[in-house]
Amino acid sequence: MNEALLVAPEAGRRAPVGDWLVFAAALGVTAALAWLISGEPLVAAGFAAGVAVFAALGRIVLRPRAEAAPAEFAQPDWSVTQAAIERPDAALAVTDRAGRLVCANTRFEQWFGIAAAPPRLPLDAPALERLEGAARAAWRDGAGTADGLEGGAGRWRAEVRRSGRGEDFLVWTLAPVARRDLPAEATAAIGGRLGQWLGDAGLHAATVAADGSVLAANAAFALRATGDASTPLGGTAFVSHLRSDDQDRIYFAREGRKGPALRLIHLPLLDRERGATDPNEAPAVMLLLEAGLAAGEASAGIPQIEALLSRLPLGLAMCERDGRFLFANEAFLRAAGHPDRIAPPYPSDLVIREDKGALADAVRRYAQGSPAAGDMAIRLRSSPEEPVTLSLAGVRGLGEGAVLLSLKDSSEETRLKRQIAQATKMQAVGQLAGGVAHDFNNVLTAIIGFCDLMLLRHTPGDSDYDDIQQIKANSNRAASLTRQLLAFSRQQTLRPEVLQLPDVVSDVSQMLKRLLGERIALAVDHDRDLGAVRADRTQLEQVIVNLAVNARDAMQGKGEGTGTLKLSTRRVMASQVRKMKSDVLPVADYSALVVADTGGGIPPENLGKIFEPFFTTKELGKGTGLGLSTVYGIVKQSGGFVFAESEVGPGPNSGTTFTIYLPVHVEDPDAKVEQAAAPAPAAWSGGGRVLLVEDEDTVRAVAERALVRAGFEVTAARDGEEGLEHVANGGKFDLVVSDVVMPVMDGPAMAREIRKLAPALPFLFMSGYAEEQLRREIDIANMHFLPKPFSVSQIAEAVEGVLRGR
Repeated sequence: MNEALLVAPEAGRRAPVGDWLVFAAALGVTAALAWLISGEPLVAAGFAAGVAVFAALGRIVLRPRAEAAPAEFAQPDWSVTQAAIERPDAALAVTDRAGRLVCANTRFEQWFGIAAAPPRLPLDAPALERLEGAARAAWRDGAGTADGLEGGAGRWRAEVRRSGRGEDFLVWTLAPVARRDLPAEATAAIGGRLGQWLGDAGLHAATVAADGSVLAANAAFALRATGDASTPLGGTAFVSHLRSDDQDRIYFAREGRKGPALRLIHLPLLDRERGATDPNEAPAVMLLLEAGLAAGEASAGIPQIEALLSRLPLGLAMCERDGRFLFANEAFLRAAGHPDRIAPPYPSDLVIREDKGALADAVRRYAQGSPAAGDMAIRLRSSPEEPVTLSLAGVRGLGEGAVLLSLKDSSEETRLKRQIAQATKMQAVGQLAGGVAHDFNNVLTAIIGFCDLMLLRHTPGDSDYDDIQQIKANSNRAASLTRQLLAFSRQQTLRPEVLQLPDVVSDVSQMLKRLLGERIALAVDHDRDLGAVRADRTQLEQVIVNLAVNARDAMQGKGEGTGTLKLSTRRVMASQVRKMKSDVLPVADYSALVVADTGGGIPPENLGKIFEPFFTTKELGKGTGLGLSTVYGIVKQSGGFVFAESEVGPGPNSGTTFTIYLPVHVEDPDAKVEQAAAPAPAAWSGGGRVLLVEDEDTVRAVAERALVRAGFEVTAARDGEEGLEHVANGGKFDLVVSDVVMPVMDGPAMAREIRKLAPALPFLFMSGYAEEQLRREIDIANMHFLPKPFSVSQIAEAVEGVLRGR
């Protein structure tokens, strides 16, 4: 215990006698001086008495007082605090000045866990910013709030209070916020006082479910529909209360043509928070008014209509006959990209200059002509590159209201359409590129093969030797281009293996330093506990090199040509992917490769085209436009995803970041068992009988000469039927080498028929398509693969490898 709290106060001690003697002597001297100065004894006596009184008062006031000993506080027991903050409807937590979680109730642990303390909760980025702002306000002002927090299991509202003896703690209260139920709100409004107001203004209102049944109707609607205002209409079909004639005029079914014609206003209740986009499949508010009402008869209902429309999520506005806005709800202004909550004077103020005249004329035409409805395309000032649809409807009987405008917020729909169009185009280009590359591979196989055969007859130093080598070198260069096209179309042959991304980055780092040069730095950073991925190591290295070369060119073209290329690997858990809310990336565990540069960035208009083949912004002759398309194809064929983000400008934050997500590989136990049970290959002594089936004459000639030269006995066939005939006629072969795509009978069909005659006969298929794709389509045991184009030595080695392992 603090000893200072136990010290007794010294107040109340009596003044010693010496003090009083000194005081009396001082008083006498004062009186004597006053007598000498004034010469009057009475004045001296009065002055001395006054001094004595003031001295006594000062003694009383200045007398030391005993200080009350401060109360002694016990050390806090946080378990008691935790019990006190238990609430079933809210999450409560206490944090200290350092941001550490001191205690929390059960709801906080259930909803947010205890791995992180507020404001660092598992919410989206805007929510975290609002929470940090609330914390700063609480430390500064004593309290803060944050609304509209998204993430985790729903939406939240947070209140923060500063507390504690030293005000060193923050008390956080996070309460869930229920999503608005628009149909329920509209149903309650129509069946309540708002419906009564609308009925008084001559408007018959009903809330209709998506299936067409009535949810609620005001008394005016029930009276006209049934003759009794108190009749409940819930559950009845809305259309059963209406009839139409051959001129599409609408009447109440009970009244028929004896009653006045009606005008129907359909207001869909689109709940965009729950993903509703189709107004024809959403609940709606139906407003019926008599088409023949004179102007001004329903003017009393304008404020009520404005109150109703302001609560609807559909963008609605109403204009006067001269084209001025009467009102516009928040959804309309938001869809129009208007930053203010107050509408501008005219609808034409929201569009670009080229569309102002057409919109003003349309509003004037619908306001003055016969009641009608229609749509027109406009370009908003906020987004002039994306036309939107504006619906206009002439209305009568609403006083000053003459034209009802409806504007749909189609930004999300436009984005999805653009993504679908881009994906469709990429798929079409990929199929075209794959088909061209496959056919071109047959030509390259013949050229490369005949060059090999010619080189066998020439030695270095011959006049033709260098020319043949040049032909072969350019053919190999063309073969590299076809491989890139096949990579983009995801039809190239991969040799996948289980590997770690840091190992691949480490293997390619030295080569990258030479590619980047001395003025560009290379930074490498790896996460811990990365999951293994299954991919082709060589192709993955090609991905990194292609991205690094593009980054180098971007940084050399900016400023002084210096910069930093950062390669990093990241562990991405399924929970993190779920928080991304991506429409493209499935929820799973990934190992991510991030390649970021400090270049000038990619303009937004080019960002959506960078993965297209032959698209390049480099100077003529300095790029093929296949680098990023190859990256895209390899990543997609490996089961991964690639995303690009870019910041344009000369500033320090500009640059481009490519993020590649590869799924974490999980070992299949059945595959290990099959691998352990595989029999040992039989010994092969060399030579053998080979059935060669190829419809391209030049490719067949090259392959036949290469195999004969390697010591094999070759029987050639022009198509699948001829190859099957050789086996059916008793031909004995050790191996069938066949093309895949052939007229009449292709390679896989021939193989299935031959297997009926010779079940153990192995097959070696030659094709420019991907091996994995062929294996999925063919699904034949003891099948091997040789990619085109191939050289003379490669086909001989492939045949020897199959026979050796048979």
